Amino acid sequence: MTEFRQNIQMFNKPTPKLETLIARGACDSWGPRPPQSPESERMSPRERLSKRHWPKGIVIIHEDRDILVVEKPPGLLTMGTDGVRSATLYYKLTDYVRKGNPKSRERVFIVHRLDREASGILVFARHEQAKSCLQDQWPKVEKRYLAIVHGKVTPKAQTISSYLAENQAHIVYSTANAARGKLSRTAYKVLKERNALSLLEIDLLTGRKHQIRVHLAEKGHSIVGDRKYGNADRTHKRLALHAASLSFNHPFGGERVTFETRIPKYFTELMGPASRC
Repeated sequence: MTEFRQNIQMFNKPTPKLETLIARGACDSWGPRPPQSPESERMSPRERLSKRHWPKGIVIIHEDRDILVVEKPPGLLTMGTDGVRSATLYYKLTDYVRKGNPKSRERVFIVHRLDREASGILVFARHEQAKSCLQDQWPKVEKRYLAIVHGKVTPKAQTISSYLAENQAHIVYSTANAARGKLSRTAYKVLKERNALSLLEIDLLTGRKHQIRVHLAEKGHSIVGDRKYGNADRTHKRLALHAASLSFNHPFGGERVTFETRIPKYFTELMGPASRC
């Protein structure tokens, strides 16, 4: 159980700060950064804390002129749909950087998404160059998740590989036909077992829609609270899937940066605190 405590401590470390951005970075081929708006130059992230446009319910982990790293709560869409426009993380963060001024040109750019039911870290770009740089390196970005699944998982560590496809009902599934699906790889390691549940640490090696949920469900260990792939699991109040950390090269600093979150309270309610292991 010592290994579990060490792994938990890894996710509980304070978020590192970017102390220095070097002049030439990973994306200097795009030239200099876009000019910063006067309102952004005047107001630091700390000063924004007292402003009424601070996004309620959103934890801002890090902010600089190139990226915005936040923790999304469960139940919130990353971006809008035909039926939902304002109740999204994108809308809230755009309003935040605009400080409520609809005429402001400030905005954020979506780099990746999380399922509505999931929680955890997302990085947004502050301009087109940063977005392009992050998306170009995305296959090499380290994406680590925590998930609680039903049952005792064997083997205790494994990489699941399959071709994932989506049907007309928007259900994702594995197929043996490589021409119909996209190769998807999910690595997991069991951290703890309790009350017929298992806590997994997951490295997302590819980033397909619903990839983690489908791979674990097809293995016979659906994620707790997964009402789409988990055999109508309505006992638990939310999907136990959390994006715990991201590690990537800063778009214009070039250095490797890692951002992490603490384990959600819901996870400790189900699995118990690390001290009990």
